[in-house]
This record gives sequence, C-alpha cells and structure tokens, in this order.
Amino acid sequence: MDEDELEKIKKQKLQQLKEQREAAEEQEDSEERFEAQKKALLRQVMTPEARERLGRVRIARPEIAENIESQIIMLAQRGAIQDKITDKTLKDLLKKITGNKKDINIKRR
Repeated sequence: MDEDELEKIKKQKLQQLKEQREAAEEQEDSEERFEAQKKALLRQVMTPEARERLGRVRIARPEIAENIESQIIMLAQRGAIQDKITDKTLKDLLKKITGNKKDINIKRR
C-alpha cells in the first residue's frame, strides 16, 4: 500500500468515528429532553409528597417506578387525571401493581 491509500483509509475511519460520536451525542440529547419532559409532566400532575414517594420507590424498585410513571403519563395525556395525584393515590396505585404482599426473607448463616 502506498501512502495515499493509507491516508485515505485514515480519513474514512476518522469520518466514521466522528459520525458515530455525533449519533451517540444526538441520542443522549434526545433522551435528556425526554426525561426533562417526563419530569415536568409528573411535576404538574403529582403533589410533592407523591413525587417524593415515587423517588423512594425508584431507589428500591426502579422497574416499578418506571411502570407507574408510564401509567401516570398515559392517564395525563388522555386527560383522565382531574386532580393532582396525592400520596394516598400513589399508595393505592403501588398496591395494585405490587399486590398487598410483603416478602420477608431471613437467611441464617
């Protein structure tokens, strides 16, 4: 291979890497915008106490928190939410999703 071919290959690789980096940055930006919109909507339809409880649920069980958030967002988009979601309403939602069971596992060593 001569130097021209090597230079051409280097330029192609650099261009490809640049495009990949730009695509990753664009995707990250769109995810950040989506999260910001989601937080703003939840702030509008939930009381501070309910948002705080949802935050604690997110720490303990992120998959349940995501499930509840998507349900709340769907209800808000349909216009089914008349008043703000209170802490009690959120507790009821959590009970419906997780059931009323409490698992306690004790492991002896």
